[in-house]
Amino acid sequence: MPIPVTQSQLSQALAQHGMALRGGFAVTGDDGVPHLADGRPAHTLLLVGNIGGAMWPAFAASSSFADPHPDRMDRWTKALIDALAAEIGAVALYPFSGPPYFPFQRWAARAEPVHASPLRIFIHPTCGLWHAYRAALIFAEPLDLAPAASAESPCVSCADRPCLSTCPVGAFQESGFDDLACARHVDGPNGAECRDKGCLARRACPVGGDYSYPPLQMAFHMEAFLARRR
Repeated sequence: MPIPVTQSQLSQALAQHGMALRGGFAVTGDDGVPHLADGRPAHTLLLVGNIGGAMWPAFAASSSFADPHPDRMDRWTKALIDALAAEIGAVALYPFSGPPYFPFQRWAARAEPVHASPLRIFIHPTCGLWHAYRAALIFAEPLDLAPAASAESPCVSCADRPCLSTCPVGAFQESGFDDLACARHVDGPNGAECRDKGCLARRACPVGGDYSYPPLQMAFHMEAFLARRR
């Protein structure tokens, strides 16, 4: 039998693994949220993710961290959230399940005051670019949710936009992200600063610097990025 759980209890359970609730909303027919396996519509969606480097110690200490296969963080996340969802009678959805992929960015914009940044990463008014969405939990029942907060994008008042001028190869343009130019640089002889410490452009953002990922987490994500392009 599923165990009834409050959002506060769910937050505490996630915090043990360095994760956090990232807001939620009452589902409408335009949200692209699937029905539950028994055919019932979902009424509530809660987003789960990480803020800053809080998740890294839990993942680095897990058996999944030593897994030699790719996508080990995704598999660690899925094992953790699937088990939690089964306990509380929810269904877990993931941004890495696909194609087709679930519209996590659309859901995030409904749940929190996040906005598109020049780096194509959603920026949060407090933690800046140092956050991610790892899963969504959908419920057949309507839950009592606080109204989503609202805030203007920090990028609106950022005149200098150092995120764009800092990239050594100008990979971020109005036309899009040149991932090949980025990968060539990061994997090349002059890319150690990005490869070992994280994207220079991302680190140049003046918002949320206190939440930046630890160097080992930065290097982990950069290695995963390169592995997909080698």
